[in-house]
Amino acid sequence: MKKLIALLLAVTMLMSVFAGCGNKATEEKSAETAAAEVKAPAEEAVPEWIQKDTTPLFDARVRQALAYAIDMDTIAETFFEGKVAVAKSMTAPGDMLVDGLNDYAYNPELAKQLLAEAQYPEDYVLDVVYHYSDQQTVDLMTIIGQYWAAVGVKANFRKLEGDVNAQFGAPPVDRVNGPSGIQYDLGYGAVAALTEHDFYNRFASDASGNSTVPKQDKYIPLDEAIARSNATADLNEQKVAFQEIQKIMNEDVLCLPLYHQVAFIYTSDRLDMKGNALGNDQYTYVNNILDWEIDNTDGIMYTNGGPVEFFQMPFSNPGLFMYNDVVFERLINADNNLNPTDGLIAESFEVSDDGLVYTFKIREGTTWHDGQPLTAEDVKFTYELYLKSGVVASAAKSVFNAIEGAPAFIEGTADEITGIVVDGNTVTITFSQIAAIAQNVFSQWPILPKHLLKDADPLTLQQNAFWQKPVGSGPYKVDEVVLGTYSTLERWDGYYKTGSGNIDTIYMFASNENDANLVKNATAGKIDYAWGKSTSDAAALEAVDGMTVNVANIKYTRLFYINQFTHIPYGS
Repeated sequence: MKKLIALLLAVTMLMSVFAGCGNKATEEKSAETAAAEVKAPAEEAVPEWIQKDTTPLFDARVRQALAYAIDMDTIAETFFEGKVAVAKSMTAPGDMLVDGLNDYAYNPELAKQLLAEAQYPEDYVLDVVYHYSDQQTVDLMTIIGQYWAAVGVKANFRKLEGDVNAQFGAPPVDRVNGPSGIQYDLGYGAVAALTEHDFYNRFASDASGNSTVPKQDKYIPLDEAIARSNATADLNEQKVAFQEIQKIMNEDVLCLPLYHQVAFIYTSDRLDMKGNALGNDQYTYVNNILDWEIDNTDGIMYTNGGPVEFFQMPFSNPGLFMYNDVVFERLINADNNLNPTDGLIAESFEVSDDGLVYTFKIREGTTWHDGQPLTAEDVKFTYELYLKSGVVASAAKSVFNAIEGAPAFIEGTADEITGIVVDGNTVTITFSQIAAIAQNVFSQWPILPKHLLKDADPLTLQQNAFWQKPVGSGPYKVDEVVLGTYSTLERWDGYYKTGSGNIDTIYMFASNENDANLVKNATAGKIDYAWGKSTSDAAALEAVDGMTVNVANIKYTRLFYINQFTHIPYGS
């Protein structure tokens, strides 16, 4: 209790600093000036959200007000110690970021004005969820809640448990009217983008992961721009499409980007990575782990990210945890910059001149960890399974959707994807249109065993017993599993490469994406390799003897998803 009181006092003191900075900013920038920077919808006698008997978040003015109410500049500089960049868009600063976006600079008076115009109900309590378990997230939610309270917006914050991907990405059956497939107003999450497409594909009207934005005529230009971004391999054409997308999403605040951040990779002096490059550990890349050497007396390499309730299936986040990287295998490889390279399960592959036909030759003699042969049929099965699932990342889904016959398969009028043809150990994948990031997806989303998952329900796949102790085809196999405590991976003799390193066992402390015990375990000498995004962890580990904090620049944006669909209040 004393710790809790101390935390609340600290946050309250911090908020007083924020409020002081905010008042100064307000004096320098009038509400009228800021109002000119945003195209608020025309004032109505009765707002559209009331006419349609839906959530107040359907009104763009309410979403804009939530943005104006938060002083992200001060939060970034003080709370995050300058280690993050305030976001204007999902796109990070660079040549893809369009000029002229509204930055929604802190303006509580304008926030109040917009709420009044939208007739925001004073008794409405926003249901806000998050799924990260670190204290930094809890503190940030507390701070944001106080900012909203200052403009008259009440909010309740709660942590999601269980299959988070399904709870964030379940769309409504009726894309126009709802009701919602999720049960909250705002969801604090992040997008770790493999390519720029990852930031925006889920916001298309018919996207499988669009759980928050209703299908409306005014967003037809958004749908068209997203479609153009996926249908061309020309980077200049993609850039034009992405910049159009940003303008539409920024003006109506279809989501609320908060900040961009780097990732931190932690290595101990006991680990020799043999000169292999560090990259973006949100995804899988060549690291030649079989060549790594560890100088621990027990010969074990210690890390975090072990399963808590289950091994998270690599559908939404294909490389988030080390077991995703080393237990499962992909068709082809990627370098440390996530650019597709050579083959893995596919010992070779070819792409037709028109970019529509991919031919993969599966490596002879490849088997699963249980000894069963890995075949071309496993490849076809896996990509069909991804399409049946509702939780595959939107960028990957867009690629699988572009395969010939995919629409009929999704609709249930065909039993298979006709564009995936198996002939012996060869798989041919034919696209109906250019899939700009197909090779990126083939390098990240792993192949899964048909013989173990053929009877699984794609819609409840995470609950399948397979994910208690999964079987893959990568260089390490799952050995001992104590869910919520630790798990071990053992070097697999059946892998097609051998390697010169001495790491026979990888010990994974159980943790979700943010590890509350990372600093404690590292201080005790029980972390050799780990990664995370917490700026407070990075600051703490910089002071731990024998640990090195490496910075990895990634496409990673934290945001609030804003649910515009009517939904049943939590707890009802």
